[in-house]
Amino acid sequence: MSSSTIEVIGYLASALVVASFAMRSVVRLRIISMLGSVTFIVYGAMLPSVPILITNTFVGLLNGWYLYREFSGGRELGAVPIASDAPFLEDFLRSHDSDIRTFQPDFELAPDASAWLLTRDGLPAGALIGRARGDALEVDLDYITARYRDSRLGQWLFGPGSKTLRGGGITRVVATPRSAEQRSYLTRLGFVAQGEQMHRTLG
Repeated sequence: MSSSTIEVIGYLASALVVASFAMRSVVRLRIISMLGSVTFIVYGAMLPSVPILITNTFVGLLNGWYLYREFSGGRELGAVPIASDAPFLEDFLRSHDSDIRTFQPDFELAPDASAWLLTRDGLPAGALIGRARGDALEVDLDYITARYRDSRLGQWLFGPGSKTLRGGGITRVVATPRSAEQRSYLTRLGFVAQGEQMHRTLG
């Protein structure tokens, strides 16, 4: 293989590694970083360069391990009830306001709202806010920060993590999608359309 082709592969590997640092999502960062490592391994084998091979083999294995933990349930996820007027929740919503507005531009925190702070490995990762109507929760905001948006936190919340909601007397969740993207997201979470609303029974 020509030296120019090898050089192009090296530039591609470098571009992938740099691109990984631009990712806001942890999962995407890991995936692109792993692709960069694999490309660097190919580049190192063509040179050949043992230091490049060793370094990127370990980097690729580490990324693979973290991705395995991400999708195999090896994460500590939580949903903690929090008062709707709690200063921490207000600060969290304020700091992510511009991102929240891109999905739900009309969101307003109702004074009678029930709220849960969503956590990932002990860190704030999102918020679920709604109004209890009997045994149903009418969702006003279901938000995950960009960093954890690919971490399947929603699947956990309305699946195994729903015991937190059920502990508060909630057995059904009702959401009104405001876009086709949001409707698709709710469908993936097991919500069923009933007119303009989508419903999910918590099991």
